[in-house]
Amino acid sequence: MSERNLSFIHRFVPAAAAEEALNDARSLTLLLHGTGGSETDLLDLGRVLSLQASLLSPRGQVLENGMPRFFRRLSEGVFDEDDLKRRTHELADFVVATAGRYGFAAQHVVGVVYSNGATFAASPLLLRPGALAGAILFRPMVPLVPEQKSILDGAPVFIAAGRRDPLVTPSNTQNLVSLLQDAGAHVTLRWHEGGHEMARDEIEAARQWLASLQATTDI
Repeated sequence: MSERNLSFIHRFVPAAAAEEALNDARSLTLLLHGTGGSETDLLDLGRVLSLQASLLSPRGQVLENGMPRFFRRLSEGVFDEDDLKRRTHELADFVVATAGRYGFAAQHVVGVVYSNGATFAASPLLLRPGALAGAILFRPMVPLVPEQKSILDGAPVFIAAGRRDPLVTPSNTQNLVSLLQDAGAHVTLRWHEGGHEMARDEIEAARQWLASLQATTDI
């Protein structure tokens, strides 16, 4: 299902009928693509990671040289924080609006996100605690340092980072981990020896992490 009237062009894919009995919490996987991606890029990944959840995948509204992104940057690794903050709240409001439209529980949304989308998803974790119940972040950067300390109250976060990533330094990854942990998140950090691309073994590790989480919580 594709809609344009809920602020983001997006795709919504309901949980398979055969899995509805497992979907009592009406959980949702929010998929956010990387720079130059679209609302279809991560649908297969979302289904690999969870059969239980419906999928919601919006397209970034910012164009950089014709490539969709979720927020503006001033240069490589330098973000327009005012734009980032505004679009963070727009995304959180969009999720609430689509929950009413599609019938999932807004309090049971887990982000599965990559690159620009991962950095963007870290922003509501820091600025709008509760907007995401948890997140799987592939190759995120620190989006910003909030003026007030966030309270994440044990929100589970899985971070997959590349030791040879040319775009995200290990120190930036560690800074993000520290920010989230200081806010009270339970962070699992998994290093991969490669670069910016996702690898099969870390996708499997993320799947197992999410399955364990779903087995022990109502996410």
